[in-house]
Amino acid sequence: MQRRRPLVLFLVLLFSFPCYTLAGNDPSQPGLIAITLPGGAIIQAELANTPQKRAEGLMYREHLADDRGMLFTFSQAETWVFWMKNTKIPLDLIWINEKKQVIHLEQRVPICTRTDDSCPQYRPNEGALYVLELAAGRAESLKLQRGSKLQFQVP
Repeated sequence: MQRRRPLVLFLVLLFSFPCYTLAGNDPSQPGLIAITLPGGAIIQAELANTPQKRAEGLMYREHLADDRGMLFTFSQAETWVFWMKNTKIPLDLIWINEKKQVIHLEQRVPICTRTDDSCPQYRPNEGALYVLELAAGRAESLKLQRGSKLQFQVP
């Protein structure tokens, strides 16, 4: 019986690794979480889960790949306001509720070149627990709409 323990432990670890990856925690992509969309596409999203990361967001980025994004997470659902100050690329903004359903989209939001704090602000009409930023046009090409259900696990 004692000789089987290492084998059993090995098998448990072997089969746990794919489950860990499928749960959205891909160790080959450190710092990213996998978001599965209704059509099966997967977005690898950076996690903005601290005040500093949320404040910086995608500011000053020159490019965002089609399979990448940023997921903002909050401790409570509110009508979180976003703007494009210092953001150099147009984006799609997607507000998501606690059931991981899309509740509001702002598509192809243009950059803001104003140097003061007068950039337009974008917000949903109901509370969101998450906001996903994608490259402009991706929400449409991925057929995301109000009510779309996303799959992801926030660490």
